[in-house]
Amino acid sequence: MTSKQPRIYVAGHRGMVGSAIVRALQAEGSVRLITRTHAQLDLVNQRAVDDFFAREQPDQVYLAAARVGGIHANNTYPADFIYDNLMIQANVIRAAHAHGVQKLLFLGSSCIYPRMAPQPMNEDALLTGKLELTNEPYAVAKIAGIKLCESYSRQHGRDYRSVMPTNLYGPGDNYHPENSHVIPALIRRFHEAKVADLPSVAIWGTGTPMREFLYVDDMAAASVHIMNLSKDTYDQHTSPMLSHINVGYGDDVSIAQVAQTIARVVGYTGPITFDRSKPDGTPRKLLDSQRIHALGWKPAVSLSTGLSLAYQDFLARQS
Repeated sequence: MTSKQPRIYVAGHRGMVGSAIVRALQAEGSVRLITRTHAQLDLVNQRAVDDFFAREQPDQVYLAAARVGGIHANNTYPADFIYDNLMIQANVIRAAHAHGVQKLLFLGSSCIYPRMAPQPMNEDALLTGKLELTNEPYAVAKIAGIKLCESYSRQHGRDYRSVMPTNLYGPGDNYHPENSHVIPALIRRFHEAKVADLPSVAIWGTGTPMREFLYVDDMAAASVHIMNLSKDTYDQHTSPMLSHINVGYGDDVSIAQVAQTIARVVGYTGPITFDRSKPDGTPRKLLDSQRIHALGWKPAVSLSTGLSLAYQDFLARQS
């Protein structure tokens, strides 16, 4: 008897988002997962990607693989960020089409929207203004990923969808001292300050920028939810050339506020200072998530609970 369980390839399954999607799919229990590490499959290599799809013949693809990093990494390695992401996306999406994959979900980023987009940012804001310069190459690549999905859907009748998450955090995050995003960077910094009994902790920038944060398992649940919607339902809430869907928490906090919350979670009691010589990045980034809410999904994990879980994950990685 032939199994009717769909064969699902999760690209980037070792990353924070990809591993959360794997957990969500495993919880469903009715799928056969396909994964490859970077050592097993270099997604920048077109021939290797094409050979992989020819062998494995997946039914669905979650494209969560990407080169990612914070402001410092984006500023330092702009060529790597745009090239690697463009190649990963182009290779996976083209190979998916070439080998008959009808359903694909591309995971982008809220940095696709203009630096000064009206807040909260809705999907219509795409391509209406200049991007934030500190991560423009990465943002351009992610916009290209959306348009690749739309183009294969329009020209070839594929069902390739895109979701744009807000700032994510949680298990599997990158805690590198220089190349990480704000929450894992602050978790590491406050933990090390507590262990070393440092008199104060300095935070990049003024502390005033507003950011929205979503726990990564909420993002995974949203991804599976969107992938499982019928095509008619998805199409009713999108348009052929504006097909992406925002996924956010629905509220934002200042960098100063999130730093204070992380300090409490970690148990650091010293003062927090702000290094105004460092860049702030975009002044505010809050997504309008009304579209996905109308489609039946809402987040389940609060920021304080999520930060506690993230710190537990960090500690587990230190042992």
